[in-house]
Amino acid sequence: MNARVDDLDRKILTELQADASQTLDEIASKVGSSKTPVWNRIRKMRETGVIGATTVILDPDKLGLEACFFVLIRTSEHEAEWQNKFLETLRARPEVLEAHRLAGEIDYILKVQVANARAYDDFYQALISEVRIFNVTALLSMERIKHTTALPV
Repeated sequence: MNARVDDLDRKILTELQADASQTLDEIASKVGSSKTPVWNRIRKMRETGVIGATTVILDPDKLGLEACFFVLIRTSEHEAEWQNKFLETLRARPEVLEAHRLAGEIDYILKVQVANARAYDDFYQALISEVRIFNVTALLSMERIKHTTALPV
């Protein structure tokens, strides 16, 4: 179910996505409103779940996590018990930044951020020791061309 957001809400969301550390006064000035209505709208969007957790975006390269792998997984297992174990395993691995279940020939795709190929192999060995997987293909990203967390609101 879509939440109801109007043009002012969208402007506020755009500002928050650009820099959530802005003050209410800064946001209000940029969206053409005053502080109290902006605060009330932000509070309402938090309550309805439009706005989730406020976090910080880190630079993986500066933290020594220079290798990004996209991991394609095919499985012959589709039972609930296997899926639960697989999801539990992925959630326990901090190097898995994203995981998606797909339609088509590939069942899952993971985005895995690690220091290097050896660290990826450690991840891979741990993964296959915990859950049975039919086929794994790892693709190393050579260059991140575009990265954003901002949704087109």
